[in-house]
Amino acid sequence: MPSRRRTLLKVIILGDSGVGKTSLMNQYVNKKFSNQYKATIGADFLTKEVQFEDRLFTLQIWDTAGQERFQSLGVAFYHGADCCVLVYDVNVQKSFDNLNNWREEFLIQASPSDPENFPFVVLGNKVDVDGGNSRVVSEKKARAWCASKGGIPYFETSAKEGINVEEAFQVIAKNALNTGDEEEIYLPDVGSTSQQRSTECEC
Repeated sequence: MPSRRRTLLKVIILGDSGVGKTSLMNQYVNKKFSNQYKATIGADFLTKEVQFEDRLFTLQIWDTAGQERFQSLGVAFYHGADCCVLVYDVNVQKSFDNLNNWREEFLIQASPSDPENFPFVVLGNKVDVDGGNSRVVSEKKARAWCASKGGIPYFETSAKEGINVEEAFQVIAKNALNTGDEEEIYLPDVGSTSQQRSTECEC
């Protein structure tokens, strides 16, 4: 019986602390949302299998801490990324202003072979808060920023309500696939838990 052949795609989620990175990841992978906020220390990742045409891919989604003091832990986590997701909170201007810093930080730490064309995706999260009355960053402003950086795909999301989360991650997976740096892995019927345990020791 042939072993299943999968391609591992590594996706990094960056953004200020509290913008909803972990919640977006959990909503996409587990279809769950928690109102309890817990700062991510260091980094964590979840995996999800996705299928394009007749091929199976494992999307490995890394959630790095948004707090400045943890940024120094980043280099190993950024290494080998196939796509970078930049997240901000539409209700917090500073989180939007910092997108450029996160983008620059990623390009420095990850050192992709073709930085001009490396795939980013921007998510404006928490559009559900206060029925949209609390938002301070307009969709027009966000789209203009994305256009100025070479046409980065943009989605307005709500991790809590599940708005646009699936759609955004479909584009994220597709763009990760298009980087061409895909790494083929063979998994002869080994559960994902052992894979996750062995990778966790890198932290």
